[in-house]
Amino acid sequence: MYPKRMIWIRISFLNLMLVAIIGCILRYKIAFSIPFIDQKHLLHGHSHFAFSGWITQILMTLLINHLSIQKKADQFYKYNSILYANLICAYGMLVGFSIQGYAFYSILFSTLSIFVSWVFAVLYWKDLNRLSVSNISSYWFKAAILFNAISSVGAFALAFMMANKIIHQNWYLLSVYFFLHFQYNGWFFFACMGLLMNFIIGYNINSYSLRKIFWLFAGACIPAYFLSALWLNLSTWNYILVIIAAILQLIAWYYMVKIIYKIRKELFCHTTIVTKWLLGLSASALSIKFILQTCSTIPSLSELAYGFRPIVIGYLHLILLGVITLFIFGYILSQKLIAENKIITRGISIFTFSVVLNEVLLMIQGVTAISFNMVPFMNELLLITALGLFLGLLYLNIGIHQHKR
Repeated sequence: MYPKRMIWIRISFLNLMLVAIIGCILRYKIAFSIPFIDQKHLLHGHSHFAFSGWITQILMTLLINHLSIQKKADQFYKYNSILYANLICAYGMLVGFSIQGYAFYSILFSTLSIFVSWVFAVLYWKDLNRLSVSNISSYWFKAAILFNAISSVGAFALAFMMANKIIHQNWYLLSVYFFLHFQYNGWFFFACMGLLMNFIIGYNINSYSLRKIFWLFAGACIPAYFLSALWLNLSTWNYILVIIAAILQLIAWYYMVKIIYKIRKELFCHTTIVTKWLLGLSASALSIKFILQTCSTIPSLSELAYGFRPIVIGYLHLILLGVITLFIFGYILSQKLIAENKIITRGISIFTFSVVLNEVLLMIQGVTAISFNMVPFMNELLLITALGLFLGLLYLNIGIHQHKR
């Protein structure tokens, strides 16, 4: 129905495959050696491109598609320039960070990408207000684009410190965690929840229950930032507020799971086994995420969580791959935005298995690092897992190309 929708979905999935290729290079450099590649610079390029070139690009596409369906008119022509601008900024950051690290061009494209997100936020907010019929998903989408704008404070602070060579470990970490928190707990999570709400809204669910879930998550989002700052000497009241925020999110997710379980038969009666597995694994990963962050309010566990790099990397991959990416795959298949075929199914199966294996290996690496032990051939195993992620996405992109034909 909307020809440009498929183009942007294909571009987003190609970008995800590029993220996986860079991940393979990073893993290879850890296991073996590539002297001419700067690991830190490429890692910055990898993470920024994953955020902007994959997740932000596909979420913008899906949000525009939602708007097109609600308005019964193609909105991609209106937002096409914004999607192109975000794509250019994503590739600019990939090249800039990979070559220079934090320098003029990488900071330039990072800043431009923030401006692009602001333009998208203003236009999309106005379009949501113009809808003749609005539902609870509009609340989630508005919160998502608002938190995306808030996250830019951390990015600007980080860019300022890097440009002026201000070295202060605490301020650096606080800026990084501020940006990350309002990206994956704000923009990514709330956008996905908005898509989920629009998916389940027609199943005779009490609107009060859905609004209650939204306000619990929205109210907890800002104080939950300090879950990433428990290594600071927070005041007693701040610490209590953080604990309350973590518990509120856990309660809100319990209510959400309860609703989905109640309508599961009607909800999934027309979905394939692959889609059920994707959405089920995404929900399981999110449940683990909420449990882990609640446990992290215990000071001794918090020190362990933020003191060992494999645990931090595992936690980030749990959210970005296990929660967000698997949900996006499941949502796209459930809405028939791409049609399943054997190649797509094979690709998703390989990718999903690799995601689970990657999490298991990272957690083993993190737990053994606490006791200062090393698992033999762990870096080689993580490299094989990274290759599995790439292989799955290669199949997936080939399958999408065949779908186009």
